[in-house]
Amino acid sequence: MQYKRMPIEIESPESLGYDSIECNLAESSVRDVLFKDININLNDLVIAYGDHIGKPALRELIAYDHKNISADDVLLTVGAAGALFIINSSLLKKEDHLIVIRPNYATNIETPRAIGCEISFIDLYFEERYELNVDKIKAAIKANTKLISITTPHNPTGTTPGENQLHALVKLAEENSCYLLVDETYRDISFQTPPPLAATLSKNVISISSVSKAYGIPGIRLGWIITQEKSLQHLFLAAKEQIHICNSIVDEEICYQYLIKKEKYTTAIQKEIRTCFTILKNWISNHPHLEWVEPTGGVVCFPRFKKEIKIDIEKFYSVLLEVYKTYIGPGHWFEQSKRSFRLGFGWERTEAFEKGLKNIDKAIADCEG
Repeated sequence: MQYKRMPIEIESPESLGYDSIECNLAESSVRDVLFKDININLNDLVIAYGDHIGKPALRELIAYDHKNISADDVLLTVGAAGALFIINSSLLKKEDHLIVIRPNYATNIETPRAIGCEISFIDLYFEERYELNVDKIKAAIKANTKLISITTPHNPTGTTPGENQLHALVKLAEENSCYLLVDETYRDISFQTPPPLAATLSKNVISISSVSKAYGIPGIRLGWIITQEKSLQHLFLAAKEQIHICNSIVDEEICYQYLIKKEKYTTAIQKEIRTCFTILKNWISNHPHLEWVEPTGGVVCFPRFKKEIKIDIEKFYSVLLEVYKTYIGPGHWFEQSKRSFRLGFGWERTEAFEKGLKNIDKAIADCEG
């Protein structure tokens, strides 16, 4: 496999250094929590190898609210990124074909590229409100299609396919003897009732998620793969064991104790998200330079400069960061034009978020014309 560093990681806030950013609107998650605020007790934890599949009680907790699955259908991984790597590297071969929705989080694209398999991109368009087109996916299927890869809610647009579309994709996977991979990392941050967990709908579906985006604990690196297909679970476990044997039991224990009490924390998280989202809607609704497709889930959106706006786009990003210390995710992170950018509304507190939006306006004024 030929690995290539992804722009989204090269230019990530943590790579640039958080001390160089005052208003971080590039983040795709909720605000990181302080360890002291979540009352975790690890005093009786034996620092040993853990269950290779993952802490049984944590897997039971993850499966609890969903029909048709149990703890046996859940494999704990090192974040959602680890889940994606395990799935792609164990399922795909060079001679296989993959269908990927684009724009998308880079890992969903770069790992298959490193494997060398053929990829068909189904592009989502602003003019179509970034709606997923099942007919286009159906037309792209080939005899060697192994995987259809989507995210919902979508990163970076925040749009969410309808339940009918999800069922149609499940049917496509079943009829063509391939798998539907659904990245559901933002499922617990939705502005509407989410459809059923995708993996509960068929043995041809694989769901992945993590606690990085919706819960503010990305530093513990804990994600999971859910599938009802036992042969896939065996394959994915074999891959996990060869990569890192098991997860950190410290990470698993922190995650378990957090999720047991998650309602206690998520109420405050959701309140903060709603506040910033309202501010964002008011800011962009009549914006003279920017337009968007309003997100229905997650904590990111993907606004763009209106076609008639003339702006030095490279200067805009430079001025925004270097002069106003504000950071957003330029479109090239997602193989899109830099006239679009990912803007996160879940990480910064209200005051810093409002300041960041004002700084965007100032940078536009400095670079327009």
